[in-house]
Amino acid sequence: MTPAERINTYFMACGEGTAADIASHFTEQAVIFDTNVRPIGGAQQIGEMWVIVRQRWGGARWSVDSVIEGEATAAIEWSMTGTDPTTQRQFTFRGSEHYRFAGSLIDEIRQYWTFDAEALDTGLVGFSYLVPDAVDTNG
Repeated sequence: MTPAERINTYFMACGEGTAADIASHFTEQAVIFDTNVRPIGGAQQIGEMWVIVRQRWGGARWSVDSVIEGEATAAIEWSMTGTDPTTQRQFTFRGSEHYRFAGSLIDEIRQYWTFDAEALDTGLVGFSYLVPDAVDTNG
């Protein structure tokens, strides 16, 4: 399985699978580093965490927007859609991740994104996500 295939399959599991399904994409010692929360380590703990996140945000779903892959590394841009449980408003988080692989399994993810509870729709300031490679200079 290529890094891009692994990441896409992992994202599908995050949106629909069990904790064990998610964990199956990671080495046992895998770790996720994040700009908003403390690191989480271990395949089982990672799987359990994503199920909690999915439930918290109204059945959240993740998608890979772009990917650049190497032999044992990859970098992606992603989107997560969900529903605010308080207001029932749908939103989209956007971010970037860097992956390191051991064999075909994910061994490390470094996640870069911004969580703002007051404005759940987050992404690049001034970038138009509707038109590829477009820049909004009025933002």
